[in-house]
Amino acid sequence: MGELRITEKQAQKLEIKAHSQLSPQLEKCCLLLSANASYARAEEDIEVLTGIKVSHSTHQRLVHQGQIPEQIATEEIEAISIDGGKARIRTEKGDACVWRDYKAVNLDTKVVGAFFQENEELIDWVKQQPLPDIFSCLGDGHDGIWNLFAAIGEENQRCETLDWYHLVENLYKTGLSDEQKLEIKQLLWHGKFDETVDKLQSCQEQNVTNFLAYLSKHKSRIHNYDYFQCEGIPIGSGAVESLVKRIDRRVQISGAQWNSKNLPQVLKQRSAYLNGYFSSSRNKHNYSLQT
Repeated sequence: MGELRITEKQAQKLEIKAHSQLSPQLEKCCLLLSANASYARAEEDIEVLTGIKVSHSTHQRLVHQGQIPEQIATEEIEAISIDGGKARIRTEKGDACVWRDYKAVNLDTKVVGAFFQENEELIDWVKQQPLPDIFSCLGDGHDGIWNLFAAIGEENQRCETLDWYHLVENLYKTGLSDEQKLEIKQLLWHGKFDETVDKLQSCQEQNVTNFLAYLSKHKSRIHNYDYFQCEGIPIGSGAVESLVKRIDRRVQISGAQWNSKNLPQVLKQRSAYLNGYFSSSRNKHNYSLQT
């Protein structure tokens, strides 16, 4: 008996794809499962849940040949945080695999995105979001993150804030005494930059010199954190660090190695899952597999 496929006429009436063996709902279920586990595990799970066998290669094809939309927030964005994660990239046979960075973006409206070697795509996606006259940009001290922020919005729109917890982490790498660290921490907490520098300049230790250079580099991003916290203005990038961990649960599963050309789509799928796309009934027919 031949395979049953949806005809063009049937597909038009049902508003689904022609010549498909899988219903839109089954496709969506496959994408939901493979957003959390390997394609082989998704094959096992879909058969247990539905009684229908969908091969691991079909699961993979659904991801890499499909159009998975990037979500646009419905409310204005008050804060954006960016951080980097790592994925293991497959290399030529005989060569050791390598780890490469991807960028994760967390919007305070609970919309997320992730991009691999696609800085322009990341910037364009954020620019599509409803950005207000002023919004917070949060990150650690990595130049790559602040270079991305520099391309988003106008300078007077961005309130760039150095993550408080990374600031303190760098303070504690100095050779200062506990009492000195506490004093400097209190000064920084209240945004007293000049007083902080005055206190540190008399110390000749290399770690302190490095910390002073770090402070000078991010002077415009060090604010009165106490005031910001009282006003409900974010001071930490913990949300995006948590996002990286949630993305890594998929891209860093045991034994995973990715083709560098395929990883962007995997990150897009994982982001769509974290945004609730595959679990939303309103998206029943939005996913499109290109045949």
